[in-house]
Amino acid sequence: MGNSSKNLIVVGQGAAGLAAALAAAQAGSGVHVTLVDKAAEDEAGGNTRWSPSYMRMAAVDKVEPSFVHDMLAATKYQGDETYFATLAHHAPATCKWIAAQGIEFIQPTYYLAKGPPRIQPLGGGPAVVKQLTLAAKKAGVEFRYGCTALAIAREDDRITGLEIDGNGKHETLPADAVILCSGGFEGDGAKMREHFGEGAEVMRLISPGGKFNTGDGIKMAMDLGAEGSGDWGGMHAEPVDARSKNSAPVVLVYPYGIVVDKNGQRFFDEGGGLVHETWEWFARDMQFKTPGRIAFAILDSRLLSIEGYERAIRSEVPPARADTLAELATLIGVDAEGLARTVATYNATCTGDPAKFDATRCDGLKAGAQLAPPKSNWARAISEPPFLAYPLVGAVAYTFGGLATDERARVLRAGSPIPGLYAAGEITGHFYATAPNAVSVLRAFVFGRIAGVEAISFLQAS
Repeated sequence: MGNSSKNLIVVGQGAAGLAAALAAAQAGSGVHVTLVDKAAEDEAGGNTRWSPSYMRMAAVDKVEPSFVHDMLAATKYQGDETYFATLAHHAPATCKWIAAQGIEFIQPTYYLAKGPPRIQPLGGGPAVVKQLTLAAKKAGVEFRYGCTALAIAREDDRITGLEIDGNGKHETLPADAVILCSGGFEGDGAKMREHFGEGAEVMRLISPGGKFNTGDGIKMAMDLGAEGSGDWGGMHAEPVDARSKNSAPVVLVYPYGIVVDKNGQRFFDEGGGLVHETWEWFARDMQFKTPGRIAFAILDSRLLSIEGYERAIRSEVPPARADTLAELATLIGVDAEGLARTVATYNATCTGDPAKFDATRCDGLKAGAQLAPPKSNWARAISEPPFLAYPLVGAVAYTFGGLATDERARVLRAGSPIPGLYAAGEITGHFYATAPNAVSVLRAFVFGRIAGVEAISFLQAS
């Protein structure tokens, strides 16, 4: 490991790991920083490599005044207010620091419906991984690929190394501190079934990066007595095109029509909120409550007249299309009589003025009170051929249950920090109930950077 007197190892090359390694290398004279990743070099980057990386910022240098409240509300007030306040406080400086590494931020047009303001790295997650990897290497970080982290070695409660399996070779890398940024456990079918029940083990991953997130870091920390935190029965999931081979082929136009199961029956309020307010529960219901774990968004030709509707569809496969509902049902394998009854019942309750339809907001165009389940917004009759359908399944992006950490990214054991152990990103358990929209990559950057600086401070003081 060279002539360095101290060694820091970062596990995981997503946004959190890259921010941690880079911040540590920039802050730590005399500390050798190594980043290990389970994947091969061309696949490394975790979920970040595949993410659009939207971040909930009013601008690069500003968060909304309601940011902390909104985070707590999303977690049903079970989240740690200090954690989210720290996130809000450090986000502007962190984004400016990321920009200084050669990453340009833009304010993207987000799907269709308006929501909280966001910024995005130009080029999304792939640009993040590329540029931060280059910056980290330039700062002296050593990268090792194909390395599965197995255990954290200790002597007298002092971290001494990281046990890895590197391309079939078992070895222990010397380490005086470790930062865990290796994601959740969505890539481990047995753990998914344990925490979510039958069927979770076959749930589709929203990105190829998820297959590497098998909970290794969580287990290693818990073997040292680390506390768990977050909602172990929670996950961020989204509806995707069942036919697509792409990463994250979301189909987010379902609010503008109806969604039915294989029997042609509706099962939730498609207009119950903006897509980022309904997609998690919709995706979960498909996976765990819907026959065949599949559902179908049914729309008519008026979808095609919504300006920019393509932004809300990231599947490369066009919708099924037919001139009659009966033909459409045959194409998609849905009970034709059931679909016909459902559409007729729905259409009869769509008595509001269709001129009030506005895809960009909750427009209040609701169906009649007799419709069950209700349709609270965007209720227009499905009547103008051709009729369109997208087969949808739920796909998991990341899990909520993880490690307890404080505002300094230190992993906690019985309420106190484990000396030399830090964690950031999806491995940490700070989300409950639902994921705050467009926050995953932002918190990875912020707490990854904090972890890197804190680890260096610890090493320099020890």
